[in-house]
Amino acid sequence: MSNDNGFNYSSENVFKKSSEFKGHSSFSRSIFIPFISGMIGTILVLGICFGIPSIRSRILNNKSPLSYLATTSADSIYPTSLVNLAEYSETSIAVADKVLPSIVGITVNYSISVFGRSGATKAGGSGIIITEDGYIVTNNHVISSESSSSFYTIGEASDIEVYLYNNPDPYKATIVGTDSYTDLAIIKIETDNLIPAMLGNSNDIKVGEFSMAIGNPLGMNSTVTCGIISAVNREVSDGNGNDYIAIQTDAAINSGNSGGALVNSKGEVIGINTLKLSGIGVEGIGFAIPISSTTEVVDQLIKYQTVKRPYIGIAGIEVDSVTSEKYKIPKGVYVQTVEKDSPAEIAGLKESDVIMKIEGTNISNVSELNKIKYKYNIGDTVTLTISRNNEEMEIKITLVETPAEIESIEKNKTNEQESEQYNRRYNDDDFSSFFELFR
Repeated sequence: MSNDNGFNYSSENVFKKSSEFKGHSSFSRSIFIPFISGMIGTILVLGICFGIPSIRSRILNNKSPLSYLATTSADSIYPTSLVNLAEYSETSIAVADKVLPSIVGITVNYSISVFGRSGATKAGGSGIIITEDGYIVTNNHVISSESSSSFYTIGEASDIEVYLYNNPDPYKATIVGTDSYTDLAIIKIETDNLIPAMLGNSNDIKVGEFSMAIGNPLGMNSTVTCGIISAVNREVSDGNGNDYIAIQTDAAINSGNSGGALVNSKGEVIGINTLKLSGIGVEGIGFAIPISSTTEVVDQLIKYQTVKRPYIGIAGIEVDSVTSEKYKIPKGVYVQTVEKDSPAEIAGLKESDVIMKIEGTNISNVSELNKIKYKYNIGDTVTLTISRNNEEMEIKITLVETPAEIESIEKNKTNEQESEQYNRRYNDDDFSSFFELFR
């Protein structure tokens, strides 16, 4: 039997054609030459591959060339390793476990008078334990809100209670020192064996690194929120004329977080949570005072109950572009008054002078003047560039310590400014007892 496929088929010889040969030359052409050619080609390919170290390494590691190419492409485009979510979670847990015992809740009770009727109110915040024997750093606005308006007067804090981690019993706290300029304060409770927070170096932080905010937002004790460092050295203002160079983070910060800690992945405090932007369309923008900038202030508050700052002895107002053009005087700080026996008077500074520069740096308002002045120590001599009767001159002033009575006046001015911002600082729920007066 034969068929069209060329095979000689029978029931006794299935596919027998494949093993039949018609001579030596037919075998060479059909089997031997292709076989030898294939062997030679395989040897050449393997030789080339093993001659290239990177490919040889991939082959010996049992990775296919396709896997090698895919890995090489990804590494070259994205030169970072992926983070295991379990590792991120473990980091957050470890940081929270380490830092939470060092963060306290603060409740402040105030007396209040509304249209002549007396009552009481309270506000809340957070603090960071810095010593085993009870010293705690917080924001000044958490514990100092003595203020008044046309219809109410809020008195000085009458009672401060501190709540430790996992302890429902409050400790009575006393105010050690306050500083409205940096919005920092030190309070103390009488106890021992506390766990002080580990302080980091805020000068080393990087944009994008892990951050955790810990505090007591809206009275919810021991709350942690995570995010990243959104920006460093961000210039912000608290609305009361106080400017800060702050750390920006997207970790949620709410009313009551003030005075709490912003920490890194090592559980080190890198900032003190202070401000947030709020409003329609605003989310995830909070600010913290860099911890490295607080060291000297904290030390002075503990030692002197105040911060000793250099003093010039003037009161002045800003000369902006409009005023400068209208009155034909340079931009800067217009000197309204010169304090008697002050460094300014001794150096010869006079009313109506315009301070244009301090140590060669242009200034446009008192805040900028103070910012530069506070970089110097008591006893240092600074040079003011002024304009007097449209004539430019330089005056050297030796800085002295700010007198106590001047410090008191400045504090009162700050309290007046804060009265308008009081409701902005705290959540309305903190004023429940205030509204009780009218029920």
